[in-house]
Amino acid sequence: MRKLKNSELGRISVEEFKETSKTPIIVVLDNIRSLNNIGSVFRTSDAFLIEKIYLCGITATPPNKEIHKTALGATESVEWEYVESSVELVNKLKNDDVIVASIEQAENSTMLDTFTPDGSKKIAVVFGNEVKGVQQEVVSNSDVCIEIPQLGTKHSLNISVSCGVVLWDLFTKLK
Repeated sequence: MRKLKNSELGRISVEEFKETSKTPIIVVLDNIRSLNNIGSVFRTSDAFLIEKIYLCGITATPPNKEIHKTALGATESVEWEYVESSVELVNKLKNDDVIVASIEQAENSTMLDTFTPDGSKKIAVVFGNEVKGVQQEVVSNSDVCIEIPQLGTKHSLNISVSCGVVLWDLFTKLK
């Protein structure tokens, strides 16, 4: 086996990305403090052709050299928008007939491996602050809470890891 060179990967250009049909998933970042995590979410969203990222609350926005360090240019391909209030955004998305799913450990949450997305509707996945998680008011206004099954001693995964796991899972289920 031989590793492929970047030139052999057949990746699309930023212009082609913008014109390509997107996966019907929206990512909402609710008060993410780490610029590296934000950049990582952009890069993962680029990989799975995510429709849009909303940056909310204290979440930093591009252009930012620390975000760029992990995004590696994905801030140029993936559409994004800053919205101050995650709660107001969630209510707007629901009014637009988007299913809102908070990625959180909560009462009556649905385990990711058993969650089946409704392929006829867009889904917005909300990822929360590294310490406090998704705001309770956002959780309360969500259509569903999705939990990533974990069997070890730790209580949570890093937000960028959670994003990768969730987006990959939903991407494969929607394709």
